[in-house]
Amino acid sequence: MKKLLALLLAGVMALSCMACGGGAAETAGEGSAKTEGLIPMKIAFCTWAGYAPVFIAIEKGYFEEAGYDAQVVIMEDESTYGAAFVSNSIQALGQVMDRDIIQVDAGAPEQYVCTMDCSTGGDGLVATGDIQSMDDLAGKTVALDKSATSYFFFLQALADSNITEDQINIVEMGNDAAGEAFIAGNVDAAVTWEPALSNCGEREGGHILVSSADYPKAIIDVLTVNTNFLKEHPDAADVLNDCWNKAVAYLNENFDEGCEIMAKGLSLDKQDVMDECAGITFYDEAMNKEFNDLSKEGNVKDIAKMAADFWVEKGYMKSGDVEEFFAYLQK
Repeated sequence: MKKLLALLLAGVMALSCMACGGGAAETAGEGSAKTEGLIPMKIAFCTWAGYAPVFIAIEKGYFEEAGYDAQVVIMEDESTYGAAFVSNSIQALGQVMDRDIIQVDAGAPEQYVCTMDCSTGGDGLVATGDIQSMDDLAGKTVALDKSATSYFFFLQALADSNITEDQINIVEMGNDAAGEAFIAGNVDAAVTWEPALSNCGEREGGHILVSSADYPKAIIDVLTVNTNFLKEHPDAADVLNDCWNKAVAYLNENFDEGCEIMAKGLSLDKQDVMDECAGITFYDEAMNKEFNDLSKEGNVKDIAKMAADFWVEKGYMKSGDVEEFFAYLQK
C-alpha cells in the first residue's frame, strides 16, 4: 500500500513537470472559438485502438452537443494515471479495469462509467515449439509484467493447468519487451500483445499457446470519471456513457471511416488500427446494459471483485472493496 501511495505522489510530481514542459500529448478536441461556453473535459488513455472510439465521439460532435469540450490526452505511463485524477489534470480515463481498482484503493478519486472493450485475442502467451500446453511451462523461463493485467491473465490460464507459479522461472519485463525477448530467443515463453503475437512465428517453432480469446473477461478496458469532477458536473458520467455508446454504434456501421478517424487520433496507420481491432470486442450500448446489470451473475462488478481479491492476495491492494468504484451504477 505504501508503494502505491508513493507512486501516486511521484505521479503528481511527474504531472507537475509535464505542465512545465512536455509529457502527455493532447491530440484531439484542442480548444477553438467554437468551444467557448463548453465545459472542458480531458480524457486520458494510452495508444491503443480499444480506447480510440473516443476520437469518433469528438469528431462527430457528440460531446459538443452535450455541452462539453472533450480533449484526448495520450498518456503512455499508467503509473501517472492515479496522480492525474488526484490533481484533477484529467477528468476521465480509459484503461484496464483491474488497474483502476488498484488506483482507487490507493486513493484515486474515480468511478466506473462503462466498459469500453475486452481483449478477445489481442493479448496472449507465446511459446516455443516444445511447449504445447501450460503444463509444459514447468522449468521454463517466462517473460511477463507482474505489475500489469498480463500477470492476472497469465495466472488465470495457469489455474487451469496442473502446475503452479513456483515451478516456472518468471522474468519480469514490460509486454513489448517480453515479446521482443521471446522472438530474440532469450526466453522460452512470454505474455505479450500485438505486434509480437502475430510476429512470434519469426522464431522457429514460435506459436500462440493461449490468448485472451480463451479468457475474454480477463482483460477489460473501462471508462472512468473523476469523482471530484462528477460532483461539480453531475451529468458528466451520463455524457461519457452516451458518447461512448454513440461512437461504438458509428464504428460498427462505418468501420472503415471509423478506423480512419481512430488512426488519425492515435497517430497510427489505418491498417495497424484495423489489425488491432481484430483482437478487440467493443462494448456497445446493449452489451454494457447486460454487463452492468448487477443482478446478473458474472456482471462487471463481479469481475472487478475477483480482480480485487487477486490483487489483495498479491499485496498490491489493501482492501478488496469495490463498492465506491461502482457508485455510478448504484445511484
